[in-house]
Amino acid sequence: MDHSSTAGAAASRTKAPTKTRWYKQLYFWVLTAIVIGILVGWLAPAAGIAMEPIGTTFVDAMKMLIGPIVFLTIVGGIASVADLKKVGMTGLKALTYFQIGTICAMVFGLVAINIFRLGDGVNADASTIQTSDSAAKLIDAGQHQEWWQFLTHIIPESMVSPFVEGNILQIIFIAVVFGIALNAMGKVGAPVLDGIQRLTSVMFKILGFIMKAAPLGAFGAMAYAVGKYGVSSLTSMGGLIALFYVTSILFVVIVLGSVMAFLKLNIFTMIRHLKEEYMLILGTSTAEPALPGLMRKLEHAGVKKETVGLVVPTGYSFNLDGAAIYLSLAALYIAQATNTDLTIGQQLGLLAVMLLTSKGAAGVAGGGFIALTATLTTLGTIPAAGIMLIFGIDKFMSECRALVNFTGNAVATLFIAWWDRTLDADRARRVFRGEAVEPMPAEDPVHAEDVIDIDDDLAEYGHHGPKHPTAQSGSPDEGPARHTSPSDRRPAYSETV
Repeated sequence: MDHSSTAGAAASRTKAPTKTRWYKQLYFWVLTAIVIGILVGWLAPAAGIAMEPIGTTFVDAMKMLIGPIVFLTIVGGIASVADLKKVGMTGLKALTYFQIGTICAMVFGLVAINIFRLGDGVNADASTIQTSDSAAKLIDAGQHQEWWQFLTHIIPESMVSPFVEGNILQIIFIAVVFGIALNAMGKVGAPVLDGIQRLTSVMFKILGFIMKAAPLGAFGAMAYAVGKYGVSSLTSMGGLIALFYVTSILFVVIVLGSVMAFLKLNIFTMIRHLKEEYMLILGTSTAEPALPGLMRKLEHAGVKKETVGLVVPTGYSFNLDGAAIYLSLAALYIAQATNTDLTIGQQLGLLAVMLLTSKGAAGVAGGGFIALTATLTTLGTIPAAGIMLIFGIDKFMSECRALVNFTGNAVATLFIAWWDRTLDADRARRVFRGEAVEPMPAEDPVHAEDVIDIDDDLAEYGHHGPKHPTAQSGSPDEGPARHTSPSDRRPAYSETV
């Protein structure tokens, strides 16, 4: 019997996925909550400030899951790979790409601020700048931040502390070591790997529960931000904010768009596909809550699980394109505002220092200011107290930084997958366009009792495409059921429902 015709008949009998109505989709409610939060913070600042616990509670709940999800995903990916050399090469390729991307982002910022020179005419006297208590703590942390600390800081003091502190870089280190050891165990470690994959499914189920509260979290965070800082800061330094946003958009369209075009993909369709994650970042001003969704969607788009599990979390610490643009813009703005003249050679030296100091503050609260202060202190020519000139508008830049960081990591993962010759560009193209796709060949058929439905709206992600003919039914046409060992079973969160 013709197997292809049998598969086609089975697919045709499968009910086509229905498009979720726009008013039932998560991104619509998050966007609505952001608008309402802005209005509340603007019209009733006191009420907006009182909404802070709603936003912080949601972000804390999401951060609670980031560490376990990153750990389980990396361990599961590395432990199930046959050739560990490929994992090492993928890591080296990722770090190489991250450094090149960071340099491009910083150059964009340097060129923009040199062309428009918004700091000229401010004539700020660094000796008379008043430093607030909150800013003073960040300045002090930055002044004691050495460029080499990001290397020594990778090693945690204990196996538990990175999960308690939410230090992604240290969690990645533990996960890589654990995954390599588990891989070396062979069949003895198979039950542990199976348990890890089941735990991964549980964590994504919990994530699905928490994501239902995303609109509330976005409302609370936005209402607090506008109520606390008001629109006066936004209007008083609107030029610098506008320059940062325009530079970031140009970087995404020109640089990241060119990388996507090289991969024969469209960056705008990718952005549209990730719209839920973008709305979440816009509402909470941080890219961390969107990390699990990015990993899930990239894997479904045709990127291998081990590549996603290694590149995406690592990129959250090393591939911060938005932060790189911000650092170069802010540093030169402060230099111009304090009448500190920098030659081209000094600006290039500033860029070299930022390549190191930006890594040292990854994952630290107030990391942008700590990295900026560490850069200015290391260079010694720009007064560190000058960061108070932009302290009031930093909040209005944080959303853009997070959005660009997120986009850069999505593009980086696709490029590394292409570099490893494992990217299914045609599948990614179809998924980004919103088409329903067949399950990936490596995916096992899903039984009803194994389904882990992360979100009721997964149909719009393209996860509800027709399934392969059930290979485990043992029908005469398809041969005997295929046995899947714990080492090759994929987590249910990446499978077709």
